[in-house]
Amino acid sequence: MDKLMVDSRGKATISNDGATILKLLDVVHPAAKTLVDIARSQDAEVGDGTTSVTLLAAEFLKQLKSYVEEGLHPQTIIRAFRTATGLAIKKIKEISVTVKKDNIQEQRELLEKCAATALNSKLIAGQKEFFSKMVVEAVMSLDELLPLKMIGIKKVQGGALEESQLVSGVAFKKTFSYAGFEMQPKRYDTPKIALLNVELELKAEKDNAEVRVKNVEDYQAIVDAEWDILYDKLEKIYKSGAKVVLSKLPIGDVATQYFADRDLFCAGRVQEEDLKRTMMACGGSIQTSVGAMTDDVLGQCELFEEVQVGGERYNFFKGCPKARTCTIILRGGAEQFMEETERSLHDAIMIVRRAIKNDSIVAGGGAIEMELSKYLRDYSRTIPGKQQLLIGAYAKALEIIPRQLCDNAGFDATNILNKLRAKHAQGGMWYGVDVNNEDIADNYVACVWEPAIVRINALTAASEAACLILSVDETIKNPRSSMDGPPGGAGRGRGRGRPHAH
Repeated sequence: MDKLMVDSRGKATISNDGATILKLLDVVHPAAKTLVDIARSQDAEVGDGTTSVTLLAAEFLKQLKSYVEEGLHPQTIIRAFRTATGLAIKKIKEISVTVKKDNIQEQRELLEKCAATALNSKLIAGQKEFFSKMVVEAVMSLDELLPLKMIGIKKVQGGALEESQLVSGVAFKKTFSYAGFEMQPKRYDTPKIALLNVELELKAEKDNAEVRVKNVEDYQAIVDAEWDILYDKLEKIYKSGAKVVLSKLPIGDVATQYFADRDLFCAGRVQEEDLKRTMMACGGSIQTSVGAMTDDVLGQCELFEEVQVGGERYNFFKGCPKARTCTIILRGGAEQFMEETERSLHDAIMIVRRAIKNDSIVAGGGAIEMELSKYLRDYSRTIPGKQQLLIGAYAKALEIIPRQLCDNAGFDATNILNKLRAKHAQGGMWYGVDVNNEDIADNYVACVWEPAIVRINALTAASEAACLILSVDETIKNPRSSMDGPPGGAGRGRGRGRPHAH
């Protein structure tokens, strides 16, 4: 289920990504802030499983509450939890399935399944086939380091979700343009591309310097010099052989007209990240002066064109020789919907990156949690003392994930969990919740897969947070902070305090 959050300015956000929700909530409680932190760390480290990690931490604390109230020492509990987490992680590593990387087709199919699992719980679950292919294609086009910044995501309102497209290369929105822009060609084959950080605009003298002149001729000479400087820059760019000129700073109307007359395309005020991505894709380097416009600093691509996408115009650079970058153009109706789609794709991209780097996977849909729960419950029966109860509590807490999955899908959680417990006891290791048929199924066969690192990270972070909150035995609050509260807070009590001496 999704949550709708409205901030103080009235901006609405619809999301079911745990990290996004917790980031937008103004959490004040110090213990609750640790839950926000673990969700953020999970988002940064793995990208998905942010809701799971918060749920697990909360459930751990819930299971332990009765023990703490009975007077069990927190350090005993923390020791037991650390043991249980260690055992769980060891078990995940034992049973996870390693993917063979030698067959590219097989690896691609596996990555698509991991992406589809990540998209299952999102708003765009209906189009998961379409988007999982797109995400895998996008990540596969990056270099070995898989830098996230090299995948650009642009949102264009209007159209259907299926009209979203992946551009292998760079695409960015048409920048602000001056008169003469429409006369420039909008398509080139194998153009050279100049990437600049230079302002091609006439500057008003008063902004830059103070010049004292005696007569009009001197003033005219200054104005002419300025025009000469600008034309000299433009001449050098033209002679370099570049056909597409991109600059981070403004390109004025004189320059736009000059380029239009000579069949060049120019775009000023290009965002820095777009300019950098163009450089990574097309080669060349960003120049801060036009003095040395040689061939090695110019980029190149097979096709440059300006295309209408919905109500916006986009500049596309396709067939880039050094293309280790790509752009996803998202279409959709409501703005919030597109933002949520972008967040969902971010999760899927992160998961695919993780699956490429760490090649072991486990079955999702609550299967791995049920298996760990069974394993820890069996283990707890072999040890004496308080640890037995606590590891049993840890095992019970793990069942929150399949239980929550059942609740979200509108199933009877108790019924399905009983079936799962029975199946896992009989050795059905990968059995989890089957959301489509309101039953249980072998999720490994059903291809509901996720990287093992997601689960390892979630368990570690959740038990760390639970132990951290447990180890606190006293909260000390700065007394002044209650006095510095908002005005009007004082005087609302029951009148038992003494009046202040003025």
